[in-house]
Amino acid sequence: MRRAALALTAAALLAAGGCAEPRSGSLGPAPTAEPPAASTPAAATPSSAVPVPTRPPGPATTTAAPATPSAGTVTIELWYVRDGRIAPTRRTRPATPATSRLALTELAAGPTPAEAATGLATLVAAGTAVTRIADGTAVLPPLPATGGPAATRLREAQVVWTLTQFPTVRRVRFGAGAPVDRTTYADLLPPIVVTAPVIGARVTSPVTVAGTADVFEATVSVRVLDAAGQEIATTFTTATCGTGCRGDYRVAVGYRVDREQAGTVEVYEVSPQDGSRTKVVTVPVRLAPRR
Repeated sequence: MRRAALALTAAALLAAGGCAEPRSGSLGPAPTAEPPAASTPAAATPSSAVPVPTRPPGPATTTAAPATPSAGTVTIELWYVRDGRIAPTRRTRPATPATSRLALTELAAGPTPAEAATGLATLVAAGTAVTRIADGTAVLPPLPATGGPAATRLREAQVVWTLTQFPTVRRVRFGAGAPVDRTTYADLLPPIVVTAPVIGARVTSPVTVAGTADVFEATVSVRVLDAAGQEIATTFTTATCGTGCRGDYRVAVGYRVDREQAGTVEVYEVSPQDGSRTKVVTVPVRLAPRR
């Protein structure tokens, strides 16, 4: 009986080992190279976003954020433009029933100085607004064609990815055009999207780093730099899909500092050709010491 029990245990362990799970661990030395059917008002309530292609990576829980949401506030995700692609950030603002209007107003207002310093910008003009939401479709007037077709498409992507965070909006229609959704603009996502931490967040160790990625062998690398630009932590994880498909990733990175200071979280792919850091996304943060 004892031998039979041991055999069964060994078989179970072998079976479990056959299913690969996303992994994480130390990288060692850093690379040397571099809704309702009837019409509703143009308002909605944010929901947890689902990763691409049908929803963007939703706000992920990190150890801290620029603002602490309360019962009287709402946190919205805003998609800005950087290097010809779209990238997310978040805002916490006083609560309002007209959240779609708030989101588009914030989108048109543009990034904060800290966000702009990372290259984020907006192509959405002031006055951009939803005229109605019906059967899951938000309707807007045609957007300006300023800057040509590529700029117009980026402008539309900003609006679509921002509005479809809300559960009442699944599609967007501009003027008399056909409704579009996130899949229409999925090619405008960068290889690595970081949803946590957000730019300017005050974080404590371990900091949660999360988002989506389409990178080589699904391997997403992360490092933390202190105020002097020195690497103080490094790790990696695997996304749920990679090398030609987009998957989710999430990893906790422990670091140590003796005082609160400016810092940076970098998320990147290690080049399979030369080991350099490529597709780098830089997120400036405030590093707080472990309590």
